Amino acid sequence: MRAGCVGLVAAMVLASGAAAQAPQAQGSFNDWRVFTRDADGDRICYAVSEPTDSSPRNVDHGEVFFMIASWRSGAAREQPSFLAGYALRPDSPPRARVGSDRFNMFVAGREGFIEDLGQEAALVRAMRRGSTMRIEATSARGTATAYEFSLRGVTAALEQAERLCAR
Repeated sequence: MRAGCVGLVAAMVLASGAAAQAPQAQGSFNDWRVFTRDADGDRICYAVSEPTDSSPRNVDHGEVFFMIASWRSGAAREQPSFLAGYALRPDSPPRARVGSDRFNMFVAGREGFIEDLGQEAALVRAMRRGSTMRIEATSARGTATAYEFSLRGVTAALEQAERLCAR
């Protein structure tokens, strides 16, 4: 079921397909926003944020997001993902850091997902406790990039997403 969730994450943020409803804003919580989207008979609820800082400053990063998504059906629960505005380099996948906690990701096109499924919940817990998160990634062209995300509001956003996707 997870494989089906991977490609859907980018679609939730960027595009609206024929079988899916456009994302509906459900609230803002400091630096995080909550959206819902109905697709293929399921409801997806997600908290999303944009970076507060990006480097290097002299490159076009495109639209960059970090998202935590849940499916009402239970297909995934609080699945964290990084969405870059460019193709990511598969042999140099993104890494997330919250405080001293570090998490490795794998690449699926422009997206990064936690490599070890058992670490997804650990990352979300760290995000709830932390104040900032750093994502380091490498573009398909070999450009090393880094992003800082504020974690202000992530707990309230996740609570709202949970209420909206409760079964």
